[in-house]
Amino acid sequence: MIRVGTFSRPGDARRFAGLVTETGVVELDGAAVGLPDPVTTTALLADWDRVLPLLDAIGADAARAGAAEPRDGVHVHAPLRPGQILQSGANYRTHVIDLAAAHHAERGARPDAEIRAEVAELMDRRAAEGTPYLFIGLPSSVTGPHDDVTIPAWTRKFDWELELAAVIGREAFRVDRDHALDHVAAYTIANDLTARDQVFRRDMPEIGTDWFRGKNGPGFTPLGPWLVPARDVDPGDLRIHLELNGEVMQDETTKDMLFDVASLVAAASEITPLRPGDLVLTGSPAGNGMALGRLLRDGDVMTGTIGALGTQRTRVVAE
Repeated sequence: MIRVGTFSRPGDARRFAGLVTETGVVELDGAAVGLPDPVTTTALLADWDRVLPLLDAIGADAARAGAAEPRDGVHVHAPLRPGQILQSGANYRTHVIDLAAAHHAERGARPDAEIRAEVAELMDRRAAEGTPYLFIGLPSSVTGPHDDVTIPAWTRKFDWELELAAVIGREAFRVDRDHALDHVAAYTIANDLTARDQVFRRDMPEIGTDWFRGKNGPGFTPLGPWLVPARDVDPGDLRIHLELNGEVMQDETTKDMLFDVASLVAAASEITPLRPGDLVLTGSPAGNGMALGRLLRDGDVMTGTIGALGTQRTRVVAE
């Protein structure tokens, strides 16, 4: 399996696209074997069908020659600078039920069991008859998979949401579900960090949710570490696993999605053209801090893994 990422070396601000092998990282050279020049992950995605066999060959040659440099000698950045980020809300059945119960309990409303039963029925109806709930994230929220993230002073309820992210490689506009996955080049990991106390506008409850305030601060979207080709990933059966200071918080599979990746890509493309380097985040499963009554604090460390897509390690620090 090949993996592609973006790296830099100590003392050198230059970032480069690299191929991750079993033994290390191979810098990709635009002058070699027909790759785009200069090589960036976005340029690779824009010509993915042609360059993927070339990347396979480079990886095989590097493995035979032992040409990779040690992975611990480079800094891992977010694997790409995304264009658009389309995010999916309320897309895991159990997650939505847990959050609805937590929010109602916070407001001192109806019994927990009654709320959970009502929301479960609603989610089942959505899955059968509804459409995905999508909103827009800002590329400026993206940070690397091992970078520290600052908890802003304006939130007291900072939460984690580990998610599978689909990476677009072929333009998609008004594609149907049956063909949507043809436009996904790769998958990666995103942690959709959320300021829960900013999601609902208390000064104007009629307007509903305010995702701009709740999800788009600097560093709110740790991304990566790698881009893993879609051909090597079954997005319908991946385990999403997040630990907080070594304690398991999220441990669920993508089978709990209400709308699968193909449905999400098709729904996003119905409204706006998706282009190479755009991301479609697929929602977060159960096990978030809001539902568990344990939000992020200064010094906490999140470790997130999704199948064979790699591992993030993110420390949060108070502003």
